[in-house]
Formats: sequence, C-alpha cells, structure tokens
Amino acid sequence: MKAELTTRRGWLQAAAGAALAATTGVGAQPGVVTRILVGFPAGGGSDAIARLLAQHLQEISGAPFIVENRPGEGGRVAALALKQAAPSTARR
Repeated sequence: MKAELTTRRGWLQAAAGAALAATTGVGAQPGVVTRILVGFPAGGGSDAIARLLAQHLQEISGAPFIVENRPGEGGRVAALALKQAAPSTARR
C-alpha cells in the first residue's frame, strides 16, 4: 500500500510541476539551463519521474533541463540547495 501512495504522490508532483512550468514560462529562454532538484537518490521513482518531466519540458521549450539528485534528511538537503541557489534572471 505504501508503494502505491508513493507512486501516486510522485505522479501528482510531476503533474503539478509540469503545470507550473507551463504557466510560468520556465525554460522559455533557449540556452538557459533549468535545474530540477530531487530530494531523493538517483534510480528511485521520484528520480525517474523528474527525468521524464525534464525530457518532456526540454522537447516543448527547446531549453536544456537537468535533474540534480540531492538526497538526505527527507528532502532538506535539496531544499537548502534551492534556497542557496542564485536567483533566476528569466523574466516574463
């Protein structure tokens, strides 16, 4: 039962991320690399979904997307990496 919930949660997160990216114009500038941070180890379900999402967004926008896995402390390492990242220079 727990694996099913994890899978549903992963798909919902991917769908929410795709919807957010589509509405905010993420990656709309060619040549600007967009990083997708995953708070879990590579090879897991969240990683697979993030990579599929990155590939799809790259095909749609033409801009490069990369997936960075930052596992540890239940996603806290990824959250800190996001907090310390340089601000985006992309504007609408």
